[in-house]
Amino acid sequence: MKNKIGVGIGAALLGMFIGGAGVSTAWSIQLKGGAKTPAPQATQSGTDDAVARTEKVVQMLDDLYKTAIVAITKHYVNSPADLSAATASKVLFQALEDKGHMETRLLGFTDVLINGENAPRDAFEEKARDQLLAGAPSYQEVAEEDGKRYLRVATTVPVVMEKCVMCHANFRDKEGAIGALAYKMPVLE
Repeated sequence: MKNKIGVGIGAALLGMFIGGAGVSTAWSIQLKGGAKTPAPQATQSGTDDAVARTEKVVQMLDDLYKTAIVAITKHYVNSPADLSAATASKVLFQALEDKGHMETRLLGFTDVLINGENAPRDAFEEKARDQLLAGAPSYQEVAEEDGKRYLRVATTVPVVMEKCVMCHANFRDKEGAIGALAYKMPVLE
């Protein structure tokens, strides 16, 4: 079963890049009510070129991850017993982190979290939650740790299709951000 899912996920991702999966980027996915999700507006966290380069990479990865999550859900999740797109995406997040590239976390903002590890766990994630729940499409800041700069970005995760509420009934009829993808990437100096 795992091999079938892994091959299916790989095929979905490959199909997106060669145009065969029939999935546009997550930012152009129609919401349940017919509205489209907004493109994230990058806010310049710094005036230097290194931060601007890093912002572009994070935005590209955000588009890729959200497109993959939607494609996996659309093509491979048919019942609550199936591997969820959130679980599959965490494998991708962990692979990049294990290789030292960046950290990515799925954050839940609803009153009922299915997985407690998705709760905001530091001041940045709490501030991001507050900003995104207030309607901002993204929130970011540059932080310094041990003399190294990191771009921290959080982008909204809305309910984009009816299949989302098949497993997450507490998201039914919720508008706006129900969660976020939170990134911590070393600034590309």
